Amino acid sequence: MFQKRIAAKNKFIATVLAFAVIPISGLATDIYLPSMPEMATHLGLSETRIQLTLSLFLISYGISQFFVGAIADAFGRYWLSLVSLFLFVISFYWTAHTGNIYVIYFNRIIQGVLAGCAVVSKRAFFVDVYEGDERKHYLSIMTIVWSLAPIIAPFIGGYLQAHFGWESNFLVLAVYAAALLILELVFSGETLKERKKFQSKTLVHEFKVMLATKDFFYGMLMCGISYAMVMFYNLSGPFIIEHQMKFSAVVTGYASLIMGLAWMCGGFLGRAMIKTAFLPKIRNANFIQLLLIALMFGTSYWISDLYTLVIFAFLIHLTAGFIFNNYFSYCLGRFPKSAGIAGGLTGGVAFVLTSALSYAVVAVLHPFSQSVLSIGYFIMAMLGLMVLMLVKFKKAHS
Repeated sequence: MFQKRIAAKNKFIATVLAFAVIPISGLATDIYLPSMPEMATHLGLSETRIQLTLSLFLISYGISQFFVGAIADAFGRYWLSLVSLFLFVISFYWTAHTGNIYVIYFNRIIQGVLAGCAVVSKRAFFVDVYEGDERKHYLSIMTIVWSLAPIIAPFIGGYLQAHFGWESNFLVLAVYAAALLILELVFSGETLKERKKFQSKTLVHEFKVMLATKDFFYGMLMCGISYAMVMFYNLSGPFIIEHQMKFSAVVTGYASLIMGLAWMCGGFLGRAMIKTAFLPKIRNANFIQLLLIALMFGTSYWISDLYTLVIFAFLIHLTAGFIFNNYFSYCLGRFPKSAGIAGGLTGGVAFVLTSALSYAVVAVLHPFSQSVLSIGYFIMAMLGLMVLMLVKFKKAHS
């Protein structure tokens, strides 16, 4: 394994590099959203087959988080980061230069696993290098940086699609990964102070305990359902805006930028209300969500255009971001002595559920308008309501 340590003079640069690596998962997820309609046309494929490229990435990204943390603790962070970035370069370049959808599927699965490896290794970087208030400071910045990628990625992708075509998204990602790889080799190094023996039995035992803890389990479900609303829009919105409404990929990018801001606003609102009673505020957010969806559906028979679509989706995504932020934070803090494993399990289950649920709803409904989009939102909001009712029942009878 790589034993090179970070030189004291390079600590700041290595920190900046860690911040640059963290958004790669969001960039790989969202940068090509405005290009999905063009990909379908160029490759001569149906919408659902192109949408599957996003779902496969999310599934592999989620599954990788189950075990990557334990691997990073056992074998180190630096080599994991280097190998991930190197394979990213190859995979992104290959995706841009193939017209075979099955090769793209394969690469998207690999990219999801690599994203999990890169992000987890860099999350650990801040814990290894900093302590106390300084650590909290950098971890809070890391969360903001991670949330910015899904906001700016479609905005960039819209312009790339308009001027250079869908392949340019993956070429830009390849160049980005290559630049990070070179800088990592020069300025970064291993940060793990003490290696832990990888014990699969211990990991499985921890998973069983956590999954058997009802409030934690329901929290993971709520995270997955909330994020599925966002992915449902990401899978459907570009096709509605570009194919049905006849707008350009640049407009899709701006719309996705607004959706990203809604998600971030929901997260900030969740933090602002951190001292408010937990379950009541989650239930209220869910009821507001259902009301907005009903208004979105009813309004579609009176007026249905880009503005109503974006306004209602923005408000619905804000409530989804609020619920996700509250429950994700709750799950991460539920097992403080096993925070790494709890975080990996929460992220893994949430992303797998997100990808499966959002793709299933899209495959069944084939959203082509504001009214059909609202039906998809309604299905997921009702699933959230059912989980919250179950939480209440279990709380009252446990």
